[in-house]
Amino acid sequence: EVQLVESGGGLVQPGGSLRLSCATSGFISSNYGMSWIRQAPGKGLEWVARITSGSATTYADSVKGRFTISRDAPKNTVYLQMNSLKPEDTAVYYCNFNPWWGQGTQVTVSS
Repeated sequence: EVQLVESGGGLVQPGGSLRLSCATSGFISSNYGMSWIRQAPGKGLEWVARITSGSATTYADSVKGRFTISRDAPKNTVYLQMNSLKPEDTAVYYCNFNPWWGQGTQVTVSS
């Protein structure tokens, strides 16, 4: 059974950092592309970042230069390092391996 479990969200001040984790099970996540997707309050889903099976990475323009997606293959875990956080980054962040989703982790950026 495929499972994705996010963690690492929380409340952070503008300019701060957080690292989100997505622990995967039921498949070898390093063999597949994985994405982070977020949903801000009252808004639709927004793709944030993707890492391919070859570890190539792509980012939404809104986070480029501030966020970094990575993976630890032995741990079957995908990360999202978020730096220079802004209030507009406030959202529920989801790990995605189509068609599976995690439960999400809340990130709130506020002073």
